Amino acid sequence: MSSEVSAKRTPIAPLDDTDRRIVAELRSDARMSMRALAEKLHISRGSAYARVERLQRDGVITGYSATVDPERYGFGVAAYVHLKVSQHSWKSVRQRILEIPEVWHGALVSGEHDLVLLVRARDASSLRDLVLNRFQTMPDVVSSHTVLILDELPQQPLPAS
Repeated sequence: MSSEVSAKRTPIAPLDDTDRRIVAELRSDARMSMRALAEKLHISRGSAYARVERLQRDGVITGYSATVDPERYGFGVAAYVHLKVSQHSWKSVRQRILEIPEVWHGALVSGEHDLVLLVRARDASSLRDLVLNRFQTMPDVVSSHTVLILDELPQQPLPAS
């Protein structure tokens, strides 16, 4: 989850097609060299460096990471856990959730539940322990609803515009 849900953002220059192509290429292969990026996009290396630096400075590119296969990493079970929390307590629940390594992603949402978490566990027993002994016993968590993930779709590229 982002560090600030409603952080004020400074306006940035609109992204052009080249910026969007840079982001798409780096999402596909973040280890790509600037030389390879420049060649692929038919721009100079200097332009590639400058644009990537600007995209980082403006907060469009926020970091680089390794994509991990959860099953090969030891997480054989995945689920979405929907939490309903006491009114005005989502910030304290959020802080506790950030400390749980099995939570891979979380979002504050509208609707029947307040938080939706993507969790990964070694096995069904570990998932049960996570839900029953960590989430449901957490102060300010009113209820939970767990949806087991049977299969996942691959990450899609960003739209061009």
